[in-house]
Amino acid sequence: MATWFLIIIYLAFISLGIPDSLLGSAWPVMWPELGASFGSAGILSMVVAGGTIVSSLASGTVIQKWGTGKVTLISCCLTAGALLGFSYAPSLIWLVILAIPLGLGAGAVDAALNHYVAEHYKAHHMNWLHCFWGVGATTGPIIMSYYIAEHHSWRSGYTAVAVVQCCLVLILFATLPLWKRVAASRESASMNNESDNVQADNTLVQRENRPERNVLKIKGVKNSLIAFLFYCGVETTVGLWGASYLVGARNISAETAAGWISLYYGGITIGRLITGFITLKIKNRVLILAGQMTAIVGGIILLLPLSISFALAGFMLIGLGLAPIYPGLLHETPARFGKANSARLMGYQMALAYTGTTLLPPLFGVLAAKTNIGFFPLVVLIFLILMLASSEQVNRILKKRILNG
Repeated sequence: MATWFLIIIYLAFISLGIPDSLLGSAWPVMWPELGASFGSAGILSMVVAGGTIVSSLASGTVIQKWGTGKVTLISCCLTAGALLGFSYAPSLIWLVILAIPLGLGAGAVDAALNHYVAEHYKAHHMNWLHCFWGVGATTGPIIMSYYIAEHHSWRSGYTAVAVVQCCLVLILFATLPLWKRVAASRESASMNNESDNVQADNTLVQRENRPERNVLKIKGVKNSLIAFLFYCGVETTVGLWGASYLVGARNISAETAAGWISLYYGGITIGRLITGFITLKIKNRVLILAGQMTAIVGGIILLLPLSISFALAGFMLIGLGLAPIYPGLLHETPARFGKANSARLMGYQMALAYTGTTLLPPLFGVLAAKTNIGFFPLVVLIFLILMLASSEQVNRILKKRILNG
């Protein structure tokens, strides 16, 4: 029962990923029709991410009161209604209004399902959970590309995704009684396998395994938060503005650009699928570093004045490189800073991650509107390098801690 129920959770994460990639894919044809400015996509992204931050910070209290099943069901209802509203929105102001429930619903689902899987399933399922987010994020541009090409309508694309969300709502409603039952059946197994949630190198922080009154004072925490900020900032910036860059700077058609961005999300999906199989054999820090270097290579290829086929390869490499970073950083939290501090740090890290999602893509939108969308590869590469520098600084601090005993 627990295995089949896990499939339902994976389906819920697919539905979480689909809306995340829709706006960037559709924006090249949306903004002229709505009479909005090119940079307005950044405003919408900011509102969605802001709602996500709010619901994530409140999720602990809400989940404790209502339970994961009800929170997930209600959140999916919010996102389904918001997406359907997007398909009928007559102006930008309506999109901004509808972006509020879209963000609130997405943040609650994200926090609820991550918490549920971390508590009741083995650690490698976290990689696969985020892999299925990638399945959804890859599917979103494909759906939008089809409706733009065949029906010349981005609105139909949003309608189709809203229908998919409504189907998930029905499944969640039907399985609502199972959430507590599965949690109870998994509790003993989860306790026996608790060590799987911490990597083998958790001995690095044995002496740090006591709760700190102010976790922000733990050495390396601030650098880790910066890494989360730039990770989600670059992931969202590429997803939101990648299609616009291809259309505006590389003269690719809107439907082709949407399809190409789906390959970027496909790289994230495939990378997380592979990582789920190898994460128990290779340390997270190695996977994280390999992913960061791969993404930087993709950013360099995108920056160089090469043919359009190389640009496609650059997007795919960035997606593939980003794949292991976010789940890996989450899993490293107890090993880096102590299990007793990890609960609070998880909340801080996700809040900074969503802050990156909220601020960095709109800032690039302002830059692109005032200058040129051609700066896109350079900005992406800068974000990637800053993420790498912050993450490696944490590793240096941990290494120094070991040497000092």
